[in-house]
Amino acid sequence: MSAQPVLFVSHGSPMLALVPGEAGPALTALGATLDAATLRAVVVMSPHWMAPGARVMTNPQPATWHDFGGFPEPLYRLQYPAPGAPEVAQAVLDRWSAAGVSVQADAERPFDHGAWMPLRFLLPQAQVPVVQVALPARASPQALYGLGAALADLREQGVLLVGSGSMTHNLHELFGGDRPEMEAPTAPYAHDFARWVESALQAQDMEALFDYRRQAPAAVRSHPTDEHFLPLFFALGAAGWGYPGGAQPDYFTREVQYGHLAMDSFALH
Repeated sequence: MSAQPVLFVSHGSPMLALVPGEAGPALTALGATLDAATLRAVVVMSPHWMAPGARVMTNPQPATWHDFGGFPEPLYRLQYPAPGAPEVAQAVLDRWSAAGVSVQADAERPFDHGAWMPLRFLLPQAQVPVVQVALPARASPQALYGLGAALADLREQGVLLVGSGSMTHNLHELFGGDRPEMEAPTAPYAHDFARWVESALQAQDMEALFDYRRQAPAAVRSHPTDEHFLPLFFALGAAGWGYPGGAQPDYFTREVQYGHLAMDSFALH
């Protein structure tokens, strides 16, 4: 069995589900290239589940949680009825425990929109089992990289590992005045930050990327809080990025929505 890729996806605004722009179809096109015969499950980290420490969904039939407010009513009717994967969840628990991580199971957790929204495009039939894992609060980029690395061997067992977040996520500027149109011109800071990250990824510059908050242009403006950027490091660890000959990012979108939300998403093989 060939190893599944690792993905970092920007899920942007909840409106992605109704107004997908380029990012939604790009996810669908990528999903069509996955080897359905060997794809056993998905493990996804979303910033919309933050917990004091590592947590793993063991729910065999997670509900679709519409964890947002003030959006059009049709958005709240959308469902993503993928089953859970308790056996894969146990494999995650075992690997993190073996790595010295204090981790707990959560049998009640539903899918939040950071998980189900991109998966609706990537795997629209909702037939592949999904396990969501929490983003541990206050975890460093290095710690999140380690969480991903501890699960890397699951790729050989048909498990697709996904970090779901956003390349830029300044909601204050997005909502602070007149909300920009979907195809508004890209704010220069969002462009500069996203392209710096791409350059660091291509250079396998682990030191710079771990220190992105000091080194990247407009890092704090792009992420006033960093929870939407941190799932990137989970994905990088799972892919073994950052070492000589390491995985290179294969971008499938660099779209910017509403002028401020860089939707950069890529696969790592």
